[in-house]
Amino acid sequence: MAESIKDKVCIVGMGCTKFGELWDRSETDMIVEAAYDAYEDAGIEPKDVQAAWVGVTGGMTGMALTAPLKMQYKPVTHVENACATASDAFRNACYAVAAGVYDIVLALGFEKLKDSGFSGLAMAGGVSSNIVPTTSAPGMFAMLATTYFARYGLGPDEGKRMLAHIPVRSHHNGALNPKAHFQREITMEQVLRAPIIAWPLGLFDCCGVSDGAAAAIVVRAEDAKKFRPDPVYVKSLQMCVGPAEGQMNTKYDYTHVEETYRGGQVAYAEAGIKNPRKEISMAEVHDCFSITEATIMEDLQFSPRGKVKDDLEAGTFTLEGDLPVQPDGGLKCFGHPIGASGLRMLYEMYLQLQGKAGPRQIKNPHLGLTHNMGGQPAGCTVSVLIVGR
Repeated sequence: MAESIKDKVCIVGMGCTKFGELWDRSETDMIVEAAYDAYEDAGIEPKDVQAAWVGVTGGMTGMALTAPLKMQYKPVTHVENACATASDAFRNACYAVAAGVYDIVLALGFEKLKDSGFSGLAMAGGVSSNIVPTTSAPGMFAMLATTYFARYGLGPDEGKRMLAHIPVRSHHNGALNPKAHFQREITMEQVLRAPIIAWPLGLFDCCGVSDGAAAAIVVRAEDAKKFRPDPVYVKSLQMCVGPAEGQMNTKYDYTHVEETYRGGQVAYAEAGIKNPRKEISMAEVHDCFSITEATIMEDLQFSPRGKVKDDLEAGTFTLEGDLPVQPDGGLKCFGHPIGASGLRMLYEMYLQLQGKAGPRQIKNPHLGLTHNMGGQPAGCTVSVLIVGR
């Protein structure tokens, strides 16, 4: 029987750059800042790192890290898994430490999209059945929204207003975060009146594209207190990859993402969680579009099926609510450099668990969950990670 990772490894240091349109920063600048912030936080020197995992899209090698950080002849593995890239780099780093192969490792994710001219998550090429239609990311997720509205009896205006609660809350949280890409709050009316990208998704229902980097130092749990008195313990590391058959399956319902549901189930089992809504203190989830977050709330069992509207209207997922979601602003407001987002999410959980999140600090959190989704509703890679004290 496979062993659980629960409480075998700890995060003892993290770093994160500001996310945004960093025209005056190179990839090297971002990597060095995130890594050295993590070194300092962990109280280590660069030479103490025995191996590293780097997450970035675009077919690079481990030299994407060794060159900027001047790592001399150490093992570095490049990981690429769409929007779950950084979470997968962290996952691999944790397993190497848990296996006893290394004592101190670095996981770092970065991406510099603004200089590339890349303005959105367009559908990339790849393995195809040759019968799947070409479409855009907003278009695919818009199908999730229209089908959800129809299945649960929401009129067009009612559905759009339900979704509007999500970016309004995320921008409120992000405005409290000096490292977030977007630094202002927005209103319900601004969301509802914004230009349509793919109906019913308007401009504020879609996350932006950003530059940024984030990093973590991982050690074995029995060694963690040598580095700091308040390490963050890994409770679960799960990846769930679907068969990419939704667009060809007439039974695919377009109101949930099966990979998220199944990934959550396995993560909860590994972490020993019986009631996610009550036991999870906070979450950072993959809100690439507002409808994505809405369905994630149901797939992760934070809300009953078809009832997320009630929780959104009740403020359940606000900073003051029973289960705060996107306390740092999420993809929508903090930003989304694809290769860095998973570690950025962990960075917020790390700060919150140590009581260092400033004006957005959640009261007495115990467990934090991060969720990444790479791909589209009908077929994707999902990461669900759980950390705690």
